[in-house]
Amino acid sequence: MPLVIPGITSNSNSGDPTQEWTNKLVGKTVSEESHSETNFCKKDLPQQCRVIEPGMMVTKDHVPDRLNVHVKEDGTVSHVQHG
Repeated sequence: MPLVIPGITSNSNSGDPTQEWTNKLVGKTVSEESHSETNFCKKDLPQQCRVIEPGMMVTKDHVPDRLNVHVKEDGTVSHVQHG
């Protein structure tokens, strides 16, 4: 039985923007500088985006096209969602 990793070795999520951003960002840090193996540049995120840090207050309004990037205490991205 082959190893199937959603979004990486299967096409089940093709066209899903949340899954595409998950594959690009999870495990990396978000910074003002350029890209690297462990770093993603803020200027390359969508215009409607917010980086949410632990304990940060955020509005509950739902904006379907807004990308929410959740980071852990150490600054690495834990998960992303739209809304």
